[in-house]
Amino acid sequence: MASLFSGRVLIQNNSDQDELDTEVELSRRLDNRLVLLFFGAGSCPECQTFAPVLRDFFIRLTDEFYVLRAAQIALVYVSQDTTEEQQDLFLRDMPKKWLFLPFEDDLRRDLGRQFSVDRLPAVVVLKPSGDVLTCDAADEIRRLGPACFANWQEAAEVLDRSFLQPEDLDDPAPRSLTEPLRRRKYRVDWGVRGARGRRGGGGGGDSGAAGGAGELF
Repeated sequence: MASLFSGRVLIQNNSDQDELDTEVELSRRLDNRLVLLFFGAGSCPECQTFAPVLRDFFIRLTDEFYVLRAAQIALVYVSQDTTEEQQDLFLRDMPKKWLFLPFEDDLRRDLGRQFSVDRLPAVVVLKPSGDVLTCDAADEIRRLGPACFANWQEAAEVLDRSFLQPEDLDDPAPRSLTEPLRRRKYRVDWGVRGARGRRGGGGGGDSGAAGGAGELF
């Protein structure tokens, strides 16, 4: 996952603005986690409404006040702000564990094109492999809150068989009563995926739901 930001700098949203500028630091913060790319802007009214929801969602999964062990999740704010002052103001009340790209980094725009983001706010969920699990989870986060993480985690285990223990690969037992529903929601046509693999192509994730109302591009 850290490879997505290879050669770049990520900044932690704390008072010291700690920079993650080495492969080791990036790997420590991003690898073996579900990574959320939050595309937003301070000038977007829908983003202003959604930001407190996402903040609460993230805190309830990572803050020791709510959980004994922080979830394996990371969030990178991919600012679409027009000025650095807007970006700083938007991040001021957001969790200290959030990461963000420097305002001057053109990757902010490139990632929007790479993941076909055309509305704000948008939350792209990436599996630890770097493949897309959900193209836009904003609506899902609004509806389900922190329960989304369990859904994504189980879905990632279904799609990425490397997540499973060796003895479970052939016929893994359902992990919950709702897992069959998650299998259907995030399922992959393995025949098509296999054919793509034989042609040398990669395996993409589910398209997800289109959320938010602010147009981006």
